[in-house]
Amino acid sequence: MKRFLLGIWEVLEVSLIAVVTVFLIRTFLVQPFLVSGASMEPNFSDGDYLLIDEITPRFRELSRGEVIVFRYPLDRSLFFIKRIIGMPGERIVSQNGMIKVYKNGEEIAIDESYLPRDLKSNDNFDIRLNKDQYFVLGDNRYRSFDSRNWGPVSRKDIVGLTRIRILPLKEFGIVESPVY
Repeated sequence: MKRFLLGIWEVLEVSLIAVVTVFLIRTFLVQPFLVSGASMEPNFSDGDYLLIDEITPRFRELSRGEVIVFRYPLDRSLFFIKRIIGMPGERIVSQNGMIKVYKNGEEIAIDESYLPRDLKSNDNFDIRLNKDQYFVLGDNRYRSFDSRNWGPVSRKDIVGLTRIRILPLKEFGIVESPVY
C-alpha cells in the first residue's frame, strides 16, 4: 500500500511541475497566436499559427517593421497583429495613401518592400506619437483595421513580437523583420 501511495505522489509531483512550467512559459516567455482575418496578407494569412516572443519587448526597444501582437486599445480582451510603422515621438503623415514618417522634423525613408508594389489607399491623416505610442498598420492596407482607424498603440498594450510561424507547415520557420 505504501508503494502505491508513493507512486501516486510521484505522478502528482511530476504533473504539478509540468503544469507550473507550462504556466510560467506561457505567461512570461512564449505565447501561441492564431491569425484571424486578412489584414496581414500576403505575409500572414488567416489560420497561420505563430509563436509570440513576450520577453524581448521587456528588455529592448521595439523596431520599425517588426510585427507585434497587442491588445486592441478599444477592447483589451481582443488581440491584434500588425506591423510597426511609427515609433514613439514621431509624426506620421499620409496624403492620398502615401505614408511619410518624420523624426525631429526630418523625413525618414521607410522601405516597405514586403508590400505589393501597386498598394495604395486614399488615407489622409497627420498623427504625432507620444513617448510610449506606436503607429501600426496591417500589411493588407485595403482590409486592415489599424492605427488609421483607432489611433496609436500604447507600449503597455503590446504582448510580444512574432518570432516563429508553426502552421502552415510548408511555411514553418523564423519570422524575419525588415531592416530600415
